[in-house]
Amino acid sequence: MQHVERELTEHVMLCDAKGQLNPGAIGYARQPIVVSNLRGNFMRKKKWNYWCVFGEEILFSATISHLDYATVCFVYMLNYETQRFHEKTIVVPFTRQLKLSDKVLGTCHFHHGDMAIQIDHQQHNTQLQVDVEDFDGEALHASFDIQHPETYDSLNVVIPWNRQTFQFTGKHLSLPTSGTVKIGNQQFEFEPEYSFAVLDYGRGVWPRESSWNWAMASQRSLGRSIGLNFGGKWTDGTGMTENAFFVNGKMTKIHEDVLFHYNRENYKEPWLIHTKFSDDVKLTFTPFYERVSISDMKLVKSEVHQLFGYYNGYVRHPDGKKVKILEVLGAIEEHYAKW
Repeated sequence: MQHVERELTEHVMLCDAKGQLNPGAIGYARQPIVVSNLRGNFMRKKKWNYWCVFGEEILFSATISHLDYATVCFVYMLNYETQRFHEKTIVVPFTRQLKLSDKVLGTCHFHHGDMAIQIDHQQHNTQLQVDVEDFDGEALHASFDIQHPETYDSLNVVIPWNRQTFQFTGKHLSLPTSGTVKIGNQQFEFEPEYSFAVLDYGRGVWPRESSWNWAMASQRSLGRSIGLNFGGKWTDGTGMTENAFFVNGKMTKIHEDVLFHYNRENYKEPWLIHTKFSDDVKLTFTPFYERVSISDMKLVKSEVHQLFGYYNGYVRHPDGKKVKILEVLGAIEEHYAKW
């Protein structure tokens, strides 16, 4: 059994004065109390804010990311029933049209002639606005009001590969969301009773090559708000994990590695996810759509297989009680990056 990870309860800086990992930041927190004061490490710093909103008819996602030498922003949308999917990506070298906050819940924006993403956070609310002039041949406008209920926990973890390479990840799940997505003459409505947003906030100094698995879900199921977050490969051997589940906003941290079993010849076959040593997590993920994103810009390469589908199985509280997971909508992925 893995050791119990250290819980952080006070604000802490991610880096020391030299830009190396501050040992006092290693741990996890239930609130976003780690400040991402990245500095130095030119070409190796990676920053991103990824949002995904699960609605009743569609899911919508927008990301602002900065790789130190380029800004990469992308927006995608999937209609569950028709499986209409479209994704638009903008890559801009060394842009000034970008702002990324060193705090998890802060103002971020990217403004470009082809795409604008604006993220504003105040109190317990995030406003997300996205405009794309040509999105699959039509104009796209998305506007979301994302709630951060005061009683909700979030998952905030510092992963230490070593003093020179490390990552702070903030995962906010099951956030009730209202808003609209308009594409051409179609409009989709999001109601907070049935629509939930996920935030993946990342700030760190990464090795040249990396690969990871990530599983997440946010939905109301059996009368409760359920959030799932599991990671694999990238945290192995660090003594820290990004594994947790949420019931009505309250987090149960899982201190054990989680294993992902899937067919790399056919990603659309069911995936199995379980804890390495115990049976505290036992889930099957059944995909209904595969998003593939492959880029090769010589210096930068990436390959993403992200699946959308449903989780079934259970997760277990420390007191031994099981939480049944029944048809919970979410995503799972394999990601390789050379950056």
